[in-house]
Formats: sequence, structure tokens, C-alpha cells
Amino acid sequence: MAEQKDKVVLAYSGGLDTSCCIKWLQDEMNLDVIAVVGDVGQEHDGLEKVKEKALRVGALECIVVDMRQMFAQEYLTKALAANAMYENKYPLVSALSRPLISKHLVDAAHKFGAKYIAHGCTGKGNDQVRFESSITMLDPSLKILAPVREWNLLTRPDEIEWAQAHGVEVGVTKDSPYSIDDNLWGRAIECGVLEDPWIEPPADIYTMTADPMQAPDQPEYVELTFARGVPYAINGNQKSYLGIIYELNEIAGKHGYGRIDMIENRLVGVKSRECYEAPAGMALIKAHKALEDLVLEREVLHHKLALEQTWANCVYNGQWFSPLKEAIDAFMASTQRCLYGTIRLKFFKGSCTVVGRKSAYSLYDQGLATYDKGDTFNRDAAKGFIEIQTLSTKTWAVNRRQEGAPAELFDAQNEKGPLKRGRYEGVTPLSRQEPAAEAHKETE
Repeated sequence: MAEQKDKVVLAYSGGLDTSCCIKWLQDEMNLDVIAVVGDVGQEHDGLEKVKEKALRVGALECIVVDMRQMFAQEYLTKALAANAMYENKYPLVSALSRPLISKHLVDAAHKFGAKYIAHGCTGKGNDQVRFESSITMLDPSLKILAPVREWNLLTRPDEIEWAQAHGVEVGVTKDSPYSIDDNLWGRAIECGVLEDPWIEPPADIYTMTADPMQAPDQPEYVELTFARGVPYAINGNQKSYLGIIYELNEIAGKHGYGRIDMIENRLVGVKSRECYEAPAGMALIKAHKALEDLVLEREVLHHKLALEQTWANCVYNGQWFSPLKEAIDAFMASTQRCLYGTIRLKFFKGSCTVVGRKSAYSLYDQGLATYDKGDTFNRDAAKGFIEIQTLSTKTWAVNRRQEGAPAELFDAQNEKGPLKRGRYEGVTPLSRQEPAAEAHKETE
């Protein structure tokens, strides 16, 4: 009678790491592997080919799941509502897909009776946290395996050699060692020469965006129409949110818009050089923010800015299913109730500019804003407003000047000032100090 092995569900991409994981989980852990391939809009030559590869490597079963519609409707809508930009630069490409994939991994584990879930993340990256946090929050009873953290293949060349020795097919070579993760929202590219932050990214890393220098010589205008904060029409043609993302990726990418080259602060404490392409994501966030500027009340907008950063941090750190992120989602949803309108974008040579905005819910009052005829602003209220607005700081300023407090905003030559009292005798102002190098020479 054949030995009954325990099962493990593996998040499988068909790439180097997860292909090696199938063989490693079989050989080292004596487990039957159920591979799960998620279509979140990444580039591929056909996910059925990925499935065939998983089975050839040795997976017991491979499930291919089209997650694109759910990704757009349940994940990217929330990202847009929050104008999600980690460190105000990165639109959370990879971080947005991990909780969705984790949900399907947990579903597969329940379906096949698997005790384990495995992923192919490294011990230095953020995705290990995102997968494991999401899985734990969805089902704490499942055990998580991370082969890439455990094996002794410490470099990508080592991994390639191991794969070749064990008959594992890999598409990456030592001559092109980029690590790429992509989905509907964009592409993340790292490794290889990109690890030197001084080197300009090679042209061959980009596939979604044209070289801005080679982009069309004429600008292209795009109108996005929103309802409750989600676009439903592009240039007057109604489409699903998924369809708009695809079309905008094409348009913005054609004009070279959406490239990011940044130093990123990873959750694990490492600074990393990351390159991204996110043409649709960046353009949609720009348009969405412009509509919010027009529609949202000032205090709501200002508080929302702070919560946007908290939301982005939550998702970046793998807290998609956390109570804090869920609570912030409720706030974000409230702000989107009257977010209807149309935004006009202009794409040209790597840039995207908002050049028009309109909404029935606009709070822009031309009578209040104009300096021309028709001005309805009450200037008589300004004097009293300023007196009340500055009363606290005026009281502070009078007190501190009387007491000679050391505040650089005050005149240092004031007779009652601290410099006149001799408190800082012998202290040379910074502007008069000699450079450190010159002082060092004199010491020598």
C-alpha cells in the first residue's frame, strides 16, 4: 500500500524560486505538492503552460485561478480610494496581490485537506510577511513553510545550478538575473545590476512603458469618468474597472508614463533599490486625487491624507485583513460616496498632467475664488479672522520676547535678547565657522 503523504499547497508562479520549491518540498519534506497559480494580470505566455510545468516538475495537482476581476473590484478599488502610495512614491504593486493569493491558498488547503501552505519568498523580502500574516489571519491552524528561507542556496547563481542539477526547468539565466513580479497594477523589477543604486536602469528591464524619448511627439488626452470614486468610463466609453485599467496601461505606457526608480525602506529593515512600472495605477491615482481635491471638504481631505499613509503602511506590511485596515477602509468608503465627476489627463513624453476637472458635487465656488467681477468673498471678515487665528501665537511671542528666550526667529541684536545677556558668549555663529577640513589642517 502506497504511503499516504501530507499535502502542502504552494503559491506557484512558474519562476525559478517556486519551481525549485516543488522539488525541495518533495525531496526534503516528503510532501505531496498542490500548486496554485493565480492570474492577477501578470505577463505570461499562457498559464496552462505554467500548470504543465508544475506537473512536469512533480506537483500532484495544479490549480489555475483567474483572480483578475476580484483583484480589480475588491482590492484595487480600495487601493484607489486610499490613493495608496507607500512612502508617497510606490503604488503597492506586489503588496496588493498577496492577500488575494493568500485567500485562494487557504481555500485550496481547505479543499484538499492540506496541513501546510508554502511560498517561495526569500528571508530578506517583504512578501514573506504578507503571505504569512494573511494566511495566519485567515486560518491560524495552518502551518506555513518557506523553503527559500531554509535551504542553503544563498545566491541566485547557486539556485540556478541546483535547479539544473535536479532537472528543474528555469527561464532565468545568470546573464539576465532580474527578479520580476507583476500584476494589473504594474511591474516590480529588482536584482542584477539594479542592486547598484548608482547605475541607471538598463532599457531591457521595461516592458509596460516606452522610452519617454521615443514616445509619440504629440500629446494624448484621456477623460476618466468616476462614480463613487471608481472610474466607469474612459473617453466617454463605459467599461469595467478591469477594462479601464487594461486600456490605461496601454495609453499611459505608450507615452512612457509610470516608471519609478527608488530606494525603498523594506519592512525587514533593509534599504533596497527598486524599479517599478505602474502606468495605469499612477495615472488613476493622479486623476482620483484631482477629483477629491475638487469634491472633498477641506478637513476631510486633510485627515484623509494622513490615513492614506497609514493604509499604505498596513498593506505594505501585510496587514490587509487586520482590524485597523478594515476600519480605515470604512472611512475611505465614506469619503467616496459623492465622488462623481470627470478628470481630463494629458500624456506626453513620460508625463501625466491633470488639465481638466468637473463634478456636480464640486465645492469649487467661482464666486468665492475669483478676483474678477462677481466676487462674493466677504473681505470685511478677514481682519477679525486673522486676530482670532493669531491670538495664541501673538501671546506666545510677546511673552518670549519679554523673557529673552533663545528663539532664532527673534532679532539676536534685541537689547533684551539672550546674546546681549551673555548666555552664548564664545559661541561662533555657524555661518562664521571654518569648514571642518580647514580646522583639521590647523590642528595638524
